[in-house]
Amino acid sequence: MFNLRVPLEGGDEVFLMNTLTDAQLVVSTDVAALLDRAAKGEFVGTAMASPPDDSERQAWDVLLENGFLVENRASDRRALDDYLTGVKSSTEELNVTLLTTLQCNFACDYCFQGDHGDYNLHADKMSLETAGRVGDWLERELDRVRPERFVFTFFGGEPLLNLPVMYLLAERMWNATESRGVSMFVNIITNGLLLTPAVVDRMLPYGLNGIKITLDGDHDTHNRMRPLRGGQGTFDRIVENIRRVAGRCRISIGGNFDESSVDSYPALLDFLKEQDFADKLVKVNFKPIIRAEPLQPKGIIPLTPVGASRKPLNGTCMTSAGAGHGSTCDSCDFLDDKMSFLRDETRRHGFTPHDGVHNGPCHVHMQHAHTIGPDGSLYPCPGFTGQLATSTGHVDDRSEPVREAARLKFDRLDPWKECGDCAFIP
Repeated sequence: MFNLRVPLEGGDEVFLMNTLTDAQLVVSTDVAALLDRAAKGEFVGTAMASPPDDSERQAWDVLLENGFLVENRASDRRALDDYLTGVKSSTEELNVTLLTTLQCNFACDYCFQGDHGDYNLHADKMSLETAGRVGDWLERELDRVRPERFVFTFFGGEPLLNLPVMYLLAERMWNATESRGVSMFVNIITNGLLLTPAVVDRMLPYGLNGIKITLDGDHDTHNRMRPLRGGQGTFDRIVENIRRVAGRCRISIGGNFDESSVDSYPALLDFLKEQDFADKLVKVNFKPIIRAEPLQPKGIIPLTPVGASRKPLNGTCMTSAGAGHGSTCDSCDFLDDKMSFLRDETRRHGFTPHDGVHNGPCHVHMQHAHTIGPDGSLYPCPGFTGQLATSTGHVDDRSEPVREAARLKFDRLDPWKECGDCAFIP
């Protein structure tokens, strides 16, 4: 049920992958054909329902051992249910994304925060008092869940616009995890404009694991896509900041592309390859901005900013989500072709991209993964931040019917049951 196969160049071999077990094999076409013959029931009645031929039986055993062959579809279904139940309830990791602020110093044209008048004047920013309550809640969660590791991601808006909160919580949680014997990993997702060696050095003692910085294409394309609110370019300063901190911690580069910018990425990769920090980049990964409608001209603001699901976004920076608005399926051929092209180009330039395979399950389906908004509200993932109807709680443990209803709704989510026999479910 969960087997995928891709014929390799030359026609004599096939790449097999089982999306549930994550087993991956390169086999001859004859071995791959065993799967089809087994599906047709050709070997029913033979010893252990396997081929009578010795050479085929050896291949059969390898397929069986790696999960490519199972007793029946019901076995696959049970294994899937067990896997997803384990993912949902696992206590190995407490994963928290904290939005220090919804304010941003950029005017990205695909993010509703960008270039929208006095948005920053009213956008939420976490106070030190609220940060203290967040720390209290996090320590209670550490004691309740008892995880092996705590992954703490600072996000926004632009998280470096609220350094006091980031420093306070990083230090507090480092001390809290150390006293409990829990490993702690801190990540920062930033536009890179305010990133300095001083910021990195301040965070290194508190488990800094990595920093993700966004470059949306080559010099000119990035400056068009991600200018300051005054319209000034940001590419040169970000690159210089990367150069100054590279080697101090793990640095990854992200990028968001659309049909107008995707062709500039090979030039960006050429540029990055030539930099003295190229070998310090641990990952380079690009993802699409999905739009179903043309961009609005500057000065024309839609009344309700929405994401790909056409639900209001209300605050979260779309650097991580990679969404403008629309549906992925509206442009799936374009996306498949361009994402494959960019992954190949990234590898060709000597960088490590996302493998294009391992994409889930989403944190929405994990009981011990949370996003905390600047006011202390809890959400299942960053994309819902700012929508009270999707808040699943609050760090002060207040009891409100709307939040409790949302928590129960997300707890009951099992969308994979609508996917039939799709091999990509896991």
